[in-house]
Amino acid sequence: MSLTVDDRLLEQARQGEVDDAAFVACVRDSLPYAWQVIGDVVGRMRASDDGFADNQVPPPDEKARGELLRALASDAMRGALERHFGVRLAFQNCHRVAAFAPGAAGTADRHARFVSPRAQLLNQSPDLIDC
Repeated sequence: MSLTVDDRLLEQARQGEVDDAAFVACVRDSLPYAWQVIGDVVGRMRASDDGFADNQVPPPDEKARGELLRALASDAMRGALERHFGVRLAFQNCHRVAAFAPGAAGTADRHARFVSPRAQLLNQSPDLIDC
C-alpha cells in the first residue's frame, strides 16, 4: 500500500473531491523519507541561483527506496507535491530526484536535458542495477 489513509480522509474521498492540503499531509505522513528528500532538494533549489537542485544520494534501504518510487511514480502524488512546493520534479533511477523552478532562466532547457534518454543512459551505474 502506498499511503496510510486515516478514516476521515477516506470518507472525504468517498464523498467527493479531496482537498490538496489534506492529500499532501497524507503523503508527508505516509512517506517521510520521500518527503525529506524532496523537501531538501526543493530547499537547495530555492537557495541556488539557477533554479535547479538534485539528489544523488541513494536511499539507505529498500523501504526508503520504495517510498521515493511510490511518491514519484504516482501522477496524483507527484502532481500534489509539485503544486505544494511550486516546482517541477523529475526523477531518474531509484533516487535521483531533481527540482526545477518554473519560469527561471534556462530551466526548461535544463529540464529537457535531465529527462532526455541521453541523461538517463549517462546516469546508469552497476551499483544501481536493482533500481
